Amino acid sequence: MSTTIGLVSDVHSSPAPLRQALDIFEREKVDDIICAGDIAGYYDAVAPTIELLARSGCKAVLGNHDQDYLAAPARADDLAVRAYLQQLPLTLNFEIEQTRLLVVHANPPAEQHGGIKLLDQQGGVIEERRQEWIANLRAVDCEVLIVGHTHQVYALQLGDVFVVNPGSSVFNHSCMILSLPDLTVQSFALGGNEIVKCWNFSMLYS
Repeated sequence: MSTTIGLVSDVHSSPAPLRQALDIFEREKVDDIICAGDIAGYYDAVAPTIELLARSGCKAVLGNHDQDYLAAPARADDLAVRAYLQQLPLTLNFEIEQTRLLVVHANPPAEQHGGIKLLDQQGGVIEERRQEWIANLRAVDCEVLIVGHTHQVYALQLGDVFVVNPGSSVFNHSCMILSLPDLTVQSFALGGNEIVKCWNFSMLYS
């Protein structure tokens, strides 16, 4: 038996690419959907973005932009948005197909800043960083780690942990489908764009 999970992250109040990702997941008949945080931020259409996620049954974690949104003064017209974001956990832990999964926005144990930055500007793996994260993840109690935050797109085995970052649906133009227990990943480009494996390199390494 195989279970498939649609993965998105860093949707940043941009419903159009998210809708395209959800249409892909529906077409491919995934069993579940996960968003690795940063539902809010950058753009203004957070309410329709949340409506799409909620309607799809997507499981999500809280990102740094979501925390920033909640830290801002409440408005009379955003109570539903705030209620949705307030109920999001910092992490998700569950088992599928006898495989232990952990979802966190940036990196374990429950960080919303920092993140697992592995790629150079051209999208190649930086070996020094790969080795650093193999060491950093040795104590993590999972077999699959799903992250976002860095706006980098990869699915890599780092020691005993298979780490997946679907990238930002709006900035990397990407989403993924993860299959368990075989740990295969399909990447899908959104909006008629090519997938940008590493978006805003100067921000990530300055």
